Amino acid sequence: MSEEIGTLLLAGAPIGRPEDASQRLRDALASVEIIAAEDTRRLRRLARDLGVAVTARVVSYYDANEPRRAEELVRALRSGQDVLLISDAGMPTVSDPGYRLVAAAVADGVRVTALPGPSAVTAALAVSGLPCDRFCFEGFLPRKAGERGSRLAELAGETRTMVFFEAPHRLAATLSAMADALGGDRAAAACRELTKPYEEVRRAPLGELAAWASQGVRGEITLVVAGAHARKVSPAPAELAAEVARREAEEGVTRKQAIAEVARGHGLPKRVVYDAVVSGRADHR
Repeated sequence: MSEEIGTLLLAGAPIGRPEDASQRLRDALASVEIIAAEDTRRLRRLARDLGVAVTARVVSYYDANEPRRAEELVRALRSGQDVLLISDAGMPTVSDPGYRLVAAAVADGVRVTALPGPSAVTAALAVSGLPCDRFCFEGFLPRKAGERGSRLAELAGETRTMVFFEAPHRLAATLSAMADALGGDRAAAACRELTKPYEEVRRAPLGELAAWASQGVRGEITLVVAGAHARKVSPAPAELAAEVARREAEEGVTRKQAIAEVARGHGLPKRVVYDAVVSGRADHR
């Protein structure tokens, strides 16, 4: 490491079991001058579990203080001190604080490196049983129902396997929204408490997972959802509206059911078919 300027180390923390920590992480915890931790109590617990004596100055680094703390840490790096950034679990900046510090360090010419570690993203992807050759990480979906639905509608045609994080108290609503937007029969896996003693991986269509989650689920959740199959060119809105009307008239189903059936038949989000029906009604006024 340079004697004139410090190095920023991004440390991958264990996502469940302390014994998954690397030797490099142990060495760094014992040798750096400053440790910036998302939760200082969890850091000290991890160090204790690893048998590491921390002599560094430990500071908190979380969403609320990130802008101010990033400036402070860059000054320390510029003065020649090494800084280790560690989140509660997994890699900093990946749905965790750290981006501002990394961006500021890079802009200031500070060396940034990583101490790789366990990742809930790749662990869930690997055990999901879904294609892993191409995937995208979407992090946490928006909390508000409307914004969440809009985001999922944008992802309805995504052909890569998708990985999401979700809080347990929002899991049922998220899986239900996914089933509506992507199709209840879309293959998925809900990975709970990965690497921990009560690890659970449920592989089922989104509709079944939504029903399971409605009973209440606890723990850290990572969702893996299959990508969409390649589709033919979607019918024009007028054609979709006509097909809904035909099903209503000939099969005697409700409009809601007809929309769901047409959407499923064409591999489209129900919102697309609904909008086509509404647009068709407006055109005939």
